[in-house]
Amino acid sequence: MHTLIGILGFALLLFILWDAFESVILPRYVRRSFRFARFFFRTAWALWSRTAVHIRASKRREAYLSYFGPLALLLLIGSWALVMVLAFAMIVWAAGSPLNSSGKPLGFGADLYYSGTTFFTLGLGDITPISAGARVLSVTEAATGFGFLALIIAYLPTLFGAFSQREVNISLLDARAGSPPTASELLRRHGTERIRDGLSEYLRDWETWSGQLMETHLTYPFLCFFRSQHDNQSWVAAFTAILDTCALLIAYGKDELKWQGQLTFAICRHAVADLAQVLAVDSRMPETDRLPEQDLPKVRTLLVQCGVSGFTEEADAKLKELRLLYEPYLNGLSQRLLMPLPSWGVDMPVKENTVWARITSKAAKPEKHAQVETHHL
Repeated sequence: MHTLIGILGFALLLFILWDAFESVILPRYVRRSFRFARFFFRTAWALWSRTAVHIRASKRREAYLSYFGPLALLLLIGSWALVMVLAFAMIVWAAGSPLNSSGKPLGFGADLYYSGTTFFTLGLGDITPISAGARVLSVTEAATGFGFLALIIAYLPTLFGAFSQREVNISLLDARAGSPPTASELLRRHGTERIRDGLSEYLRDWETWSGQLMETHLTYPFLCFFRSQHDNQSWVAAFTAILDTCALLIAYGKDELKWQGQLTFAICRHAVADLAQVLAVDSRMPETDRLPEQDLPKVRTLLVQCGVSGFTEEADAKLKELRLLYEPYLNGLSQRLLMPLPSWGVDMPVKENTVWARITSKAAKPEKHAQVETHHL
């Protein structure tokens, strides 16, 4: 029995150390069917999201969901540490508990206590090793605990840096595409003057952003559960608006704008497809068509106003074909992460952010604005 427990403890220790290495240090996605970190996040999210469904107020629900990502990450780190403490205690018990406790009786509880104080390098000294093997094991556990905690603390800024980098472009999209962002509003705000040069360059920036997000979120999939600062923003909604825009430009556009739309569409679609596979979502088209047939003429009218033309039956078929390439993945991510998909924004009023509303209101009333400036002078 002692030998079996010792082998089991050693195997458990290696399993957790390898899982932590793959989750934090290894810079690529691991496709093994069972991993402790993956199981932990999926189980915890299933329980957390079920509770969120019963919260009726949208702001309270979103605030509740925003706690999951950081809290689950901390609980995962704590779970790794506790399992390693248990594994070392099993090894000590299997070795016959070679410890000195000042005449007090020893048992597995004392082994577990000694393992915890050693792993976290407390050094209380009320229980000490009495054999050479126990001393070696104590030093090994202390080194493992110190290295594990130092490594996790060092990598936390990297993880939150990747999250912050993701959110920068999402916040910038707010002024260009509204809140929540839509393809129609992105085209409308660029207008005829800026759609060819400005929009093409903007999509080039999103091509880079999508590649960076794909690399960081495939390496650290738990970042997918981190939510944006504002209730009407999310990385899923941002991907939706950009992919919708690219699909329109590929189907109806031409020249440089169409070419850049193809490049951005390819990397964005690649990112959402890989992330949907990582999170094991059920990829299917939304039950409600986001762009019904009766709204298609309105999209064409908007494109004409923006200087984009090329309306043929082949172009309409191309748009439908492109939507089938990415909407199922986005819908699956939306359902799994409880991040709503935005509409195409054809005839729905867009919720303006405060800064954009102030800018446009001042631009609409130049005389009043001039008076205010004169008053300040």
